[in-house]
Amino acid sequence: MNRIIVTKASGEQEPYDESKLRNSLARAGAEHKTADRITKAIRQVLYDGITTQEIYQKAFQKLQMRSQRSAGRYKLKNAIMELGPTGFPFEKFIGGLLNHLGYSTQVGVTVDGECVSHEIDVIAGKDDEYFMIECKFHNRKGIKCNVQVPLYIQSRFLDIEKKLEAQSDPDNLHPQAWLVTNTKFTSDALQYGECMGIKMLSWDYPQGNGLKELIDRVNLHPLTCLSSLSKKDKHRLTNLGAVFCKDLVENKSFLREAGINTSKIDSVLKEAAAICNHEN
Repeated sequence: MNRIIVTKASGEQEPYDESKLRNSLARAGAEHKTADRITKAIRQVLYDGITTQEIYQKAFQKLQMRSQRSAGRYKLKNAIMELGPTGFPFEKFIGGLLNHLGYSTQVGVTVDGECVSHEIDVIAGKDDEYFMIECKFHNRKGIKCNVQVPLYIQSRFLDIEKKLEAQSDPDNLHPQAWLVTNTKFTSDALQYGECMGIKMLSWDYPQGNGLKELIDRVNLHPLTCLSSLSKKDKHRLTNLGAVFCKDLVENKSFLREAGINTSKIDSVLKEAAAICNHEN
């Protein structure tokens, strides 16, 4: 295959790497033969400068014709971005994800600092671990968290720490700052965060244990993965407090409260159950 240059959402360009497409299809649960067919079909439509979004859309459409379940899982990155436009559903998503990893969580908590009060997106605890988590949500690809974000987090965290130290309560667990984003960090953001002891989690960081791997591990996918729901349906459901496919499977009343057409409910539940029950 001739060398093809692809354009990423950030505007950066790089050589097309077919293994990335194949790996993402396999991670979504596509069978080997299906992945073969799709990668070969994509190979036929490549041209210099093609965007990664165009490749994704073409691959998604072809996968959707073969497996609704795999297609839903394949669109995970886009589905998380659809949780917007505000960051609150993403905060609930992170809180729910951490619950399934054994943490007790609270979402949207006000904590007093020495100077001012701070709205903490998620507070999470497990054993002797105690985290104050800032969730940085982006609803467009190509946007990265730069160093200004962990700088801001660190200043808030130090204000809270100062208040806790002044209380001199030996039972107080001293928290660790944690920054989570659904996109990526710039290199200087990672460098500063690691230097300051901030726990960092992005779509692909830490390597092999990023957000996409954590979601696959606990099999907890957002309801925005569902093709059987319209954007309006998804928006109504997140406003009602539903975030995950499993929320719909375990509580069908969400669909009725959101005004989902009765004739469509069965197909929504079937797709949601398939995504929930899929095993890699």
